[in-house]
Amino acid sequence: MKFFIVVALALVAAVAAQDKYTTKYDGVDLDEILKSDRLFNNYYKCLMDTGRCTPDGNELKRILPDALKTDCAKCSEKQKSGTEKVINYLIDNRKDQWENLQKKYDPENIYVNKYRDEAKKKGINL
Repeated sequence: MKFFIVVALALVAAVAAQDKYTTKYDGVDLDEILKSDRLFNNYYKCLMDTGRCTPDGNELKRILPDALKTDCAKCSEKQKSGTEKVINYLIDNRKDQWENLQKKYDPENIYVNKYRDEAKKKGINL
């Protein structure tokens, strides 16, 4: 009986772990990436399928469509705040690249329209 309880708890833990994105890359220094044209452009090219991806870039590209669909429901708090920081930076400093990313990942403006009011409350002008 104890064996079955242990197995059941392990299964519950495994399912719960799948409810969140990996935090393996939460230590990436976003400020360093945003202030470096070389680093920023490498990530941008990765997301646009025009350049090579680092492991964390591949992970971002893999989860981005799901994160958009689910309002980042599987994101950690650090991932949510990082997302906000990057979006603000893109809108304020890299408008063309922001628009290209929108065209690729939200060509019908589904997510822009979905998140516009919430973004406005946070000072983000979509």
